[in-house]
Amino acid sequence: MRFTLRRAVAADAGAVRVLTRDAYAKWVPVIGREPKPMTKNYDTAVRLNRIDLAHVDGELAGLIETIDRSDHLLIENVAVAPARHGQGLGRALLAHAETVARAAGYREVRLYTNQKFAANVELYLSLGYRIDREEESELGVTVYMSKTLSP
Repeated sequence: MRFTLRRAVAADAGAVRVLTRDAYAKWVPVIGREPKPMTKNYDTAVRLNRIDLAHVDGELAGLIETIDRSDHLLIENVAVAPARHGQGLGRALLAHAETVARAAGYREVRLYTNQKFAANVELYLSLGYRIDREEESELGVTVYMSKTLSP
C-alpha cells in the first residue's frame, strides 16, 4: 500500500479525533465502553505528542501517536480507518514508530492495549513485541508490551 506521512498540526486535531473514534468503535461492544483513545483530548495531544498521519489517495487512512520517554518511545495510539483494515497500514505505522525511535537514539519501543483486544495483542506478538506485564483495573486488564530494537 502506498501512503504518505506527515506530522499532525493543531488544525488536524478534529480529523485525528474522528479517525480514532472510527477505528476504535469496533471495540466498544467487546469491552462495554469507549476505549481510552476515543475519549482523549486531541487538541492537547497534537500539541504535546508526535502524531504522524498516513494518507492514501489524499485521504487520512491511519495515524500513530508517540511520546518520548526518558529511555524509550511510547506508542500511545495506532488507529487505522476501518476501510483500510487488513491492508498492512497498521504494521507500516508500527515500523515507522520504530524508525522514529531509532532516530531518537532509543533501543526500545513500548505500548499497551486492552487484553480483550486479542487481535491486537497477537499482531504485536507477531511483530516481535513481548508481554512485560498485565495489570487489572476498573477499566479491565491492560497488557504492557515492549520491543527491543536492533541498531
